[in-house]
Amino acid sequence: MKRLLIVLAGMFIASGAAAETRPFNLSLTPDAAVYDRGDIIKGITLSIWGENQQTSLAIGFVNGTIGESAGLSVGLLNYAENYKGLQWGLVNYTTGNFAGWQGGPFVGLLVSAVNYTGGDMTGLQLGAVNYAGRLSGLQIGLVNYAETTDAGVQIGLVNIIPQNEWFDNLPDELAPAMILVNWRF
Repeated sequence: MKRLLIVLAGMFIASGAAAETRPFNLSLTPDAAVYDRGDIIKGITLSIWGENQQTSLAIGFVNGTIGESAGLSVGLLNYAENYKGLQWGLVNYTTGNFAGWQGGPFVGLLVSAVNYTGGDMTGLQLGAVNYAGRLSGLQIGLVNYAETTDAGVQIGLVNIIPQNEWFDNLPDELAPAMILVNWRF
């Protein structure tokens, strides 16, 4: 029982410790890295698969960030909770809010295969398929989808904003989309 109390007290103290700021990180996976996930990286991250809160340049195959992060992420897959800056990869995935530019080197162009922002997307998405929960900016791609938009423009083959005023009868309308250009201001 005494051991259990000591272990629990140690875990409680460790969980309350503030995250340390580090100038760099190298990682094979989030659990096999120079610094663990709890540390904040302000500098450079080089990884096969990394996952830290960061304000840095992240270069790797899979770049993950947690919390409020910012900077430049260059990789095959970039994912984040909330991000400000540039995500440059084949797939860019942000569960929360994103501000900046999501793009990548897909087919030698400046576009990604897929850009996804679950929350507020403020800025530019260049991709074959773009998704935003709330768009305030510009989507350019083959397929563009925004749940809603305050002020946004979509340019592509299929552009969908279901909450546009002229689509009041969703889902009963046949085509809740526009070809070439769609907008809402």
